[in-house]
Amino acid sequence: MILRELADAVDAGRPVASATVVRTHRSVPRHAGSRMLVYPDGSTSGTIGGGAMERRVVEAAVAALVDGTPRLARYTLLDPDDGDPGVCGGEVDIYVEPHMPAPVLVVVGAGHVGRAVVELAQWLGHRTSVWDDRPDLLDELAAADATHHGSIDDAINAAGVDPDTAIVVVTRDVELDVTILPSLLATPAGYIGLMGSRRRWATTRERLRVAGLGDELLDRVRSPIGVDIDAETPEEIAVSVLAEVIAHRGRRFGE
Repeated sequence: MILRELADAVDAGRPVASATVVRTHRSVPRHAGSRMLVYPDGSTSGTIGGGAMERRVVEAAVAALVDGTPRLARYTLLDPDDGDPGVCGGEVDIYVEPHMPAPVLVVVGAGHVGRAVVELAQWLGHRTSVWDDRPDLLDELAAADATHHGSIDDAINAAGVDPDTAIVVVTRDVELDVTILPSLLATPAGYIGLMGSRRRWATTRERLRVAGLGDELLDRVRSPIGVDIDAETPEEIAVSVLAEVIAHRGRRFGE
């Protein structure tokens, strides 16, 4: 039952932590193999023994869902006056593992570079959503989890952009960038990167500033996009872009 609920949560993209009793010694509330699920709001399913020990495990699980790091907790259940969360007389080890949703990558532009970025991102375990105003290019993009050719706002809403989302803009010209970037900058996306030269970004930025976007908002855009590896082919550019996206996510979780 717990394993089915865990699988359902993972499939639905819901963050959840599992807490499993992995070792016991002498008298403890539950046997090895007992499991409990903990959600980000602290709600639980199942039990590993209740009481003060379980409350501490819930706190550890919620923390694991914040930083994405598993942990092993050992509790001695002897003397509450000494800080122990119980009096059963034994010792228990509980492994807490966060199960985080696959990171979401929104790719704006389905040209050669966009396709290469999607294919590499899928291989790296991202969920990908692609927008382009050319439906024929999207028809060729079988690797993406979702494709959109309507309004950019509809695509953003469908992707469920949040602070963990990365947006990669690999469009064909400045005109399109100027049109779509206000919508992208209105999202809480943690990363927004724009392909193109420094000169192209300077031109785009100035036009957006004239249109009323402030410098603080425009500073969210990383351009030129990607790690500098002298990339030339679409596949090499994709490696550069995803390396930067991964590094940004790592820094964010390390804050």
